[in-house]
Amino acid sequence: MTALGATTLSSFDPAVAVPSYDRTAVRAGIVHFGVGAFHRAHQAMYLDRLMNEGKALDWGICGVGVLPGDRRMKDALEAQDHLYTLVIKHADGTFEPRVVGSIVDYLFAPDDPDAVIEKLADEGTRIVSLTVTEGGYNFNAVTGEFDATNPDVVHDLQPGAAPRTTFGLIIEGLVRRRERGLPAFTVLSCDNIQGNGDAARKSFGAFATLRDPELGTWVRDNVAFPNCMVDRITPVTTDDDRAEIDRRFGVEDRWPVVCEPFTQWVLEDRFPLGRPPFEDVGVQVVADVEPYELMKLRLLNASHQALCYFGYLAGYRLVHDACQDPLFANFLLAYMDREATPTLEPVPGVDLGDYKPNLIARFSNAHVRDTVARLCAESSDRIPKWLLPVIRHNLAHGGDITRSAAVVASWARYAEGVDENGQPIEVVDRLAGRLTDAARRQRDDRLAFLADREVFGDLIDDERFTSVYRRHLDSLYEIGARATLEKLV
Repeated sequence: MTALGATTLSSFDPAVAVPSYDRTAVRAGIVHFGVGAFHRAHQAMYLDRLMNEGKALDWGICGVGVLPGDRRMKDALEAQDHLYTLVIKHADGTFEPRVVGSIVDYLFAPDDPDAVIEKLADEGTRIVSLTVTEGGYNFNAVTGEFDATNPDVVHDLQPGAAPRTTFGLIIEGLVRRRERGLPAFTVLSCDNIQGNGDAARKSFGAFATLRDPELGTWVRDNVAFPNCMVDRITPVTTDDDRAEIDRRFGVEDRWPVVCEPFTQWVLEDRFPLGRPPFEDVGVQVVADVEPYELMKLRLLNASHQALCYFGYLAGYRLVHDACQDPLFANFLLAYMDREATPTLEPVPGVDLGDYKPNLIARFSNAHVRDTVARLCAESSDRIPKWLLPVIRHNLAHGGDITRSAAVVASWARYAEGVDENGQPIEVVDRLAGRLTDAARRQRDDRLAFLADREVFGDLIDDERFTSVYRRHLDSLYEIGARATLEKLV
């Protein structure tokens, strides 16, 4: 066993690919907020590919952690010179390991927010990218407006406050650049939000306006916020993953990343200060991202939601086990074919007839070992963005809502916090308390869960939707998840 670090790369098993470039020559041109597994399996991986071709050495990544829990990532990366192992798990059982070296620094904002701000204000920083989750943009789910009452936002708007939020840090970085006569960097959202760049423009512009209306205008006029679509299934790293990487390859890595073989990045080409030549390593650089992002959000992401609550209630704990069950596979394909696909426009270069069954094959990869619980987490951020738009489109156009309404009902049943065997469910959600309270009232009031307008808006007022939803919820209580699904395929 060899601890991962800059001085140990040459001693690894030849099966482990290592950076072929001189990492001491890499300079940070990107500051990234939210260095989790997905970022390291995706954006950082693409940059590492470029660097191994001798390109983009001035586009290294300086990671930033904002939340208290990010200290663990700081400590893990610093201990191994910001290197980590990315292991692609193929469906045939082949493991493909690579040490990624594109991250060259990591700053933990709670320790020294000014160091983060100065890095943002540095002339060498040309892109600031984000994977801060759907909830990280601070929008009210019903009004769609920036939540100015958020206590950390209120704190950051106080004159002279040391910023606690991504908004406070990035806007202060832009203020210092403007004061120093430097052009604004590009803000690149890589989160699973429709129009993620537009969402970032709206949230950061709103924060800047609350701080100073003139500053808000300057941000909207001078900062580019390109949209992009990202896709790669990347489960949470487990101790078993660490042990297996050690056993197979002799690499001791504090925080490796495992992922599926498939990867896709569709990127709007809007970078006033330049960008790495991502197209050289397979990124699709396009004029309009929307068809691709709608495809991904309404087929892949919404299908994850269609799978996870029914799957958990039926006793599945790993995604591949549920997807290898023909009942679940057929349900997902029926949802995609009959309800999601009619809401999509043609996607240039993509055959949806191939894309949809390939999703089932990806979900069925037994070696990725993605957990059903991961897909069930933070539903109040995910369902409104991924599934409810499908429902609203079909309600407006007379389309089918049978299966998507059943998915909402399965979430409501799951949110009760008790499975079909009476065992407790840990509901992981920013709104967990009130969601569970509402779900526990629905045995007497079937529409109690839908009454949360912050999550569901006016769906409770649509009689067509509520009648279908109520029927599915009745079925879940009377005959259970599996038997309910059997009626839907």
